[in-house]
Amino acid sequence: MERRLRKVRTTMSIHAHRRTLELLDGEYASIHHGRSHDFDDLREYQPGDDVKDIDWKATARSHVPLIKRYIASRQHTLLLVVDAGRNMAAVSESGERKAELAILVAGVLGYLASRHGDRVALLAGDEERVLAVQEGGSEAHLERMLRQIDEAVSLDGPRSDLERVLALAVRRMRRRALVVVIADDVAYTHDLDVHLGRLQARHEVLWVSIGDADLMARGRDRRELVGVDSGQGLPAFLRRDRRLRRAFDEAAAERRARLEEGLRSLGIAAARVSDERGAIAALFRLLERHRRARR
Repeated sequence: MERRLRKVRTTMSIHAHRRTLELLDGEYASIHHGRSHDFDDLREYQPGDDVKDIDWKATARSHVPLIKRYIASRQHTLLLVVDAGRNMAAVSESGERKAELAILVAGVLGYLASRHGDRVALLAGDEERVLAVQEGGSEAHLERMLRQIDEAVSLDGPRSDLERVLALAVRRMRRRALVVVIADDVAYTHDLDVHLGRLQARHEVLWVSIGDADLMARGRDRRELVGVDSGQGLPAFLRRDRRLRRAFDEAAAERRARLEEGLRSLGIAAARVSDERGAIAALFRLLERHRRARR
């Protein structure tokens, strides 16, 4: 079986220029407060770095902006909260399996965290079970987590219950952490608002939605589709009906708008990932928005 982490790194290299990866790396580092006063070395300034770290004497000598790097005074914790219900076994907007995109998002963020010496933990679950993986910082630890997400999601698995997993995260995660929720295109409910509000009060929370497939046969897809949650099909002739398409689009847009409004009211930065190609750029924008919101 192909190693999950190797696939994540390969995808990062294929779908992002080196400069973009450096920025993504820098954005991850910049969202954490605090550092030690133990000087490490100098490196060239990159967008997203704190201007207070610029070494002006070294910059004047080299004619290139240089910043001081410090040895981290403490490790941070990244908690990945992943919907592992059968909804994530469906296909995404691009036709890729949603679980694959969720694993990519978790892998990219986990890899960045481990590169910065931070520790990564996992809560993944559905309406019947929750998989909890304690904090770890090695690549082997991250590889095991990505494989466990993959194994947890299946078409014949239990239904999704993100509120249940978030409630467990509220109870278990006592120490301050960066919490990233990776979920389906869900509706914003009262319970979701309550659990996210409690998490946001104690931690820093980010949200990543994995985009739903287009059910209305726009891409010349004439196959009959079956909902993984309901088991009911949507015949191709119904998907070509213009009025039905319009109603579907309006309902989907309203659901997304309500989710965005709810997350925004809590101060939670969010991104939507629809395909592998755009995932890196979407995560970069997410981290950048989160960093700017904290200023």
